[in-house]
Amino acid sequence: MLTGKHAVVTGSTSGIGLAIARELAANGANVVLNGFGDAAAIEKERVNIELEFNVKAHYINADLSDPAATREFIDTAAKALGGVDILVNNAGIQYTAPIEEFPVERWDAIIALNLSAVFHGTAAALPHMQKQGWGRIINIASAHGLVASVHKSAYVAAKHGVVGLTKVTALENAETGVTCNAICPGWVRTPLVEKQIEALAAKQGVDVEAAAKELLSEKQPSLQFVTPGQLAGAAVFLCSDSADQMTGTTLSLDGGWTAR
Repeated sequence: MLTGKHAVVTGSTSGIGLAIARELAANGANVVLNGFGDAAAIEKERVNIELEFNVKAHYINADLSDPAATREFIDTAAKALGGVDILVNNAGIQYTAPIEEFPVERWDAIIALNLSAVFHGTAAALPHMQKQGWGRIINIASAHGLVASVHKSAYVAAKHGVVGLTKVTALENAETGVTCNAICPGWVRTPLVEKQIEALAAKQGVDVEAAAKELLSEKQPSLQFVTPGQLAGAAVFLCSDSADQMTGTTLSLDGGWTAR
C-alpha cells in the first residue's frame, strides 16, 4: 500500500516507534529511524528492516530537544530518502512530581521534546508534503492529551498541546492533500511505563505483575495493555486511502480509558 513512500519516525529505535517504523516498512515504505540506544542494536534493527521488507532504511540521530537540530534532521532525512511523505512524531520522555516540586529543568526538557519537537518537525516536513500534494503527519499523543492525571503536569500539558497542534496543522492543510491526526494510546507496556510499574511495585510492596494489574485497573477498563503492534496498525490506517478525509482527529486506543 505504501510502496514508494518515504517515512520518518522519531523515537523509533525501540518500543512504539520501532513497531510503527517496521509496520510502515512492511507496507512498502522506505523509513528513517531516529533515537538513542546501543549503536550495534540500532544497526541490527536497520539492517533487518531492509532485509525483511525489501525497502531502504536509514538511521539518523539528532537532538530533537533543539529546534534547529530538529529542522535540520527532517531536511537530512528528506535528502536521504528522496522526500518525506509520512512523518510520525513519536519521541517523548516522562517525569512525575507534584507541580510545586516539579524541577524546572525537567519541565523544560519534556516540553522541548514532547511538544516543541513536534512543531519544528512538522514545520520542516510540511513544505516537502505540500509541494507534492500528499502527506501524512501522525502525532503520537496520549490519553493524557485528552484527560489529566496527578503529578504529570509537563507531560499532560505537552500532550494536550500536541492535540491542539494536530488540529491547527489539519486546518491549515485541509486543501493540500496533507492530513494530520493524533493517536492517543492508553497504557502501553513500554520501558517508560515499565519504570512506573516498578516504582508502584516498590511503593506497594508487591510484585511487578500485581503492580501492572493495579496500574491498569486505575485507568484502563479493558485491563489489558495496548500493544505497539496495535498502534502501528492504526498508523498504517491513517496513511491509507480510507483515511483521506480523516484529519484533525484523535484516534484513541486506550481500552476505554477516556470513555469514562
